[in-house]
Amino acid sequence: MDAASAFKTPCKQNRMRSPVGTPIAIPASPFMQKLGCGTGVNVYLMKRVGKQTHSPWAIKKINSRCAKTNLNVYQKRLSEEAKILKGLHHPNIVGFRAFATANDGSKCLAMEYGGEQSLNDLIEKRQEEGRGAFPVKTIEKVALHVAHGLQYLHNEKKLLHGDMKSCNVVIKGDFEAIKICDVGVSLHLDENLKVSDPKENYIGTEPWKPKEALEDGIITDKADIFAYGLTLWEMMTLSVPHLELLESSEDDEDDSFDEAGFDEDAYYESLGTRPPLDTESLGASYQRMVELFCLCTNEDPRKRPSAAQIVQVLESYQKVDDKNSEVIIID
Repeated sequence: MDAASAFKTPCKQNRMRSPVGTPIAIPASPFMQKLGCGTGVNVYLMKRVGKQTHSPWAIKKINSRCAKTNLNVYQKRLSEEAKILKGLHHPNIVGFRAFATANDGSKCLAMEYGGEQSLNDLIEKRQEEGRGAFPVKTIEKVALHVAHGLQYLHNEKKLLHGDMKSCNVVIKGDFEAIKICDVGVSLHLDENLKVSDPKENYIGTEPWKPKEALEDGIITDKADIFAYGLTLWEMMTLSVPHLELLESSEDDEDDSFDEAGFDEDAYYESLGTRPPLDTESLGASYQRMVELFCLCTNEDPRKRPSAAQIVQVLESYQKVDDKNSEVIIID
C-alpha cells in the first residue's frame, strides 16, 4: 500500500464551481499544505496548475471532526465570512476568490494567498531563536499597514474585525505585503461606529479582549484598536498578552499557583488591562511605538485613537523620517 492510500480522505478531487460558473478543482485535504487552523476550520495552500501561471489560493475548510457535531454552525459561519469578504477590496485585506460547495456538500472558501506565514508564526520563530523585539522600522511598517486595513473596515465598510491579533495578520516575504485576514467574526457598525445590532456578540480571543467586551459594555471600533495595540506589544515582547505574568519560578512558594504554573485569578484580573512593557530594554528608538501601544490600550475606549487617526500620525512620522534620510550632495 502506498503512502497516499493510507489517508482516509479520498484521493479524488472535489469538483466545484465558483459563483461565476468557472470549474474549480479542490484537492483532498491531505494533498494540500496546511497553513493553519482556527475554531472549527483548517486553512490550506492550494497551488493552481494550468496552461497559464496562476497565483496560489488559501482554502478554508471546515474541520472534519467539527463537521460531525456542529456542521451547520460552522457552515453558516463560513458562509457569512465569504459574504463579508466578497465585499472587501483593499491591499491590506486578504482578498476573496471563490465560495463553492463540494460534491459531498461541504463548503470551501477560497481566498487570496496573503503570505507564507502569519505574524504570529514569525513571532514564535524569533522567540525560539532567542532574538529580541522586531526592528522598530518593521513594527512601524506593520502598524501602518494594519491601521490602513482597519480604517477601511471601520470607516468605509462599517465593520468591526472582531478578532485582531498576530495570528490574523499574514506576511509575504520580508514584510513585502502585510494583510489582515479572518473576518469570520466581524460585526456591523452603525454611523457612530458602534455595533449596530446588540444581539451580535463580540467573539474575539480572550488575551486580546478589551475591558468593554469582558464586562458587556458598548462595543465600538475601539475594540479593534485595543487588540491592535496588543498586536504591536506582541512584536516588542514576543509574548502572548498577560500570560507572561502568570508563570511561576520553581522556587516560588506562593500557593496561589496551580501545578501547571499559572494563577488563574491573576490571569482573569489582568484581562482588558495594559500588559507591562520593558521600555528600558527596548531603548529610545521604540518610543513612538511604545506611545502608540499605550494610547491604543487605554481601558477607556473613548481615549483610544481611531484607525484613521493612527494612519494620519504614522504617515506623518514616515514623511519626517524620509525627509531626514535624504542625502544632500554638494558639488
